Amino acid sequence: MMDFILFIKSLLIGVTIAAPVGPVGILCIQRTLAYGRWTGFVSGLGAAAADALYGLVAVMGVSVVSVFLLDHQYWIQLWSGIFLFLLGWKTYTSKVETFMTDQSKTTSSLKGFLSVFLVTLTNPMTIFAFIAIFGVFRVTASGDSLSALLVVSGVFCGSALWWGLIAMVGGWLSSWMEPDSLRVINRVSGIIMTIFSAYFLIDLI
Repeated sequence: MMDFILFIKSLLIGVTIAAPVGPVGILCIQRTLAYGRWTGFVSGLGAAAADALYGLVAVMGVSVVSVFLLDHQYWIQLWSGIFLFLLGWKTYTSKVETFMTDQSKTTSSLKGFLSVFLVTLTNPMTIFAFIAIFGVFRVTASGDSLSALLVVSGVFCGSALWWGLIAMVGGWLSSWMEPDSLRVINRVSGIIMTIFSAYFLIDLI
């Protein structure tokens, strides 16, 4: 029973971490509207995987990893800003593909997963968000590997559940959109991601 409660708490934490709209949310929504619900969902799984990884670090209290990320926060944030700028520019200039082959869908899904995973991973402050939320929900692994597994799987499932919902809604909306509308969405998404990248880079000064 306690294991089930721990999993449910972790699942809610996964949803809580994934829900706020930031560069990751914008990127996943854009992928869903431009390429369909499957690509959007797989992109969201990239965020869920990164969240689960940071959740593991937080719940296990791996101080070595936390210290490393903090010590190199400047370079990580610099890379994040540059990476987001390149993603924003590519999204802004990308052409709308109305009809896609299975191979191109697979390629877009893999690119979506990796790009979202990297964007999520380049925010080491996520660890402290997890630590704070774990404190609120009173979640701890207590050095038990089974409990740690339940926490990580719960966080992943919660985050994946959120992105699955976003992909479902976005996929339904994309079926009603014309190529011109998708082109506008790509450009707006690209601009928003570029603004986020500018914020990350200016914050370093």
